[in-house]
Amino acid sequence: MSEREYFVHPSAYVDEPCEIGKGTKIWHFCHVSSNARIGERCILGQNVFVANDVKIGNNCKIQNNVSVYTGVELEDDVFCGPSCVFTNVINPRSQIIRHSQYQHTLIKRGVSIGANATIVCGATIGRYAFIGAGALVRGDVPDYALMLGVPAVRKAWMSRHGHRLVKEDAEGNLVCPESGWRYKEVEAGVLRCLDWPEDQPLPAA
Repeated sequence: MSEREYFVHPSAYVDEPCEIGKGTKIWHFCHVSSNARIGERCILGQNVFVANDVKIGNNCKIQNNVSVYTGVELEDDVFCGPSCVFTNVINPRSQIIRHSQYQHTLIKRGVSIGANATIVCGATIGRYAFIGAGALVRGDVPDYALMLGVPAVRKAWMSRHGHRLVKEDAEGNLVCPESGWRYKEVEAGVLRCLDWPEDQPLPAA
């Protein structure tokens, strides 16, 4: 195409080759490394770094001062709060090269990560989980979990619309106060939404 369909601020660097989707905006002092793939309608705030071979889905919001290192993958609709931290080596040493030991960290659809939270590498964060500000996540997180603390533990369940699930209906299902969608703990530590397919994005507002 003769004219790119995404925005890059003049102060940002985008290395070639890479893929950037339609409608994405890359703001001040960002650096996107070669072979990165960024989907459509994403927003990269000031001073975001995207390393080589990173994959970022559609409609992701990455706030200021976040580094997405090689080995980290964001699915669609992920929110990364300001200065949240990803890692990719479990036992780094400056004098030892461990590029071959990068661990895969998967942030699944719809996850929100709060400001200054840290995700230790090798974890899978389940769909629509909510990681509180300043939390330290050291392992896998189930879908819809609200994770708080250092180290982070599950304190409650969160709806896909970002509300803590407290209210129950007559059948004992948890009900989102915004959408009215019902959620059920189908087994210990496993929550499912009864009113919308797990792998589908939210309907348009």
